[in-house]
Amino acid sequence: MDITSNTIAVIAGGASGLGAAAAEGLAEAGANVVLLDMNADAGAAKAKDLDGLFVQTDVSDAASVAAAVAQITDAFGQLHIAVNCAGIAPAAKTVSKKAAHDPALFAKVISINLIGTFNVASQCAAIMSRNDPLDDDGTRGVVINTASVAAYEGQVGQAAYAASKAGVAGLTLPMARDMAGLGIRVCAIAPGLFKTPMLEGLPQEVQDSLGAQVPFPSRLGHAAEYAKLVRHIVENSMLNGEVIRLDGAIRMAPR
Repeated sequence: MDITSNTIAVIAGGASGLGAAAAEGLAEAGANVVLLDMNADAGAAKAKDLDGLFVQTDVSDAASVAAAVAQITDAFGQLHIAVNCAGIAPAAKTVSKKAAHDPALFAKVISINLIGTFNVASQCAAIMSRNDPLDDDGTRGVVINTASVAAYEGQVGQAAYAASKAGVAGLTLPMARDMAGLGIRVCAIAPGLFKTPMLEGLPQEVQDSLGAQVPFPSRLGHAAEYAKLVRHIVENSMLNGEVIRLDGAIRMAPR
């Protein structure tokens, strides 16, 4: 699918980190970008920078997502790309100090990372299904979700996060199969260690140590590299139903 000045791209979690980079990359390619995020100040500022639209949205709340999608369709009349980057990653062991993992925290992680991804993907895809075909293949839209290498090699303290991201990975093929007849492709990206706000808050020596664990290139990934893959997935029509690891060949150790 070609990205043009008529392309409408929705990026959940677009105010910062990988989501902001994806929004920047798609805007640079010519798309009109809509950022969904809970952080109103950062989201509005980033949308202004990209000459886009910001809608404050709680992805874990289906009604909030529905209201955002309605606002987008009112503004543009259509929707072509949805990128899911909203997520949280609290650290908590299954049992710590002889106490069980807080079930409310576990549920919150699943609600934002997995159910939130499903809410945005499914509701955006419903709008995409009404599009006229955009190319000779009959493409009507593309959904890109964000999993994690933690889906496969979750570390100590990542039970909730790894479970949520494994769920995102598991969504990919059946969702792609569900929507094949509609001309909507679905892929997921599973990033490794990336220089996002979460890691940037760590001391430089810790960042360097983490980067050294990556076989090649031996560094933290750059958000722009994630954004390049987002654009490639959109433009390469044979990418469908696949979870793509973007990790420099790292396989995470237990700690």
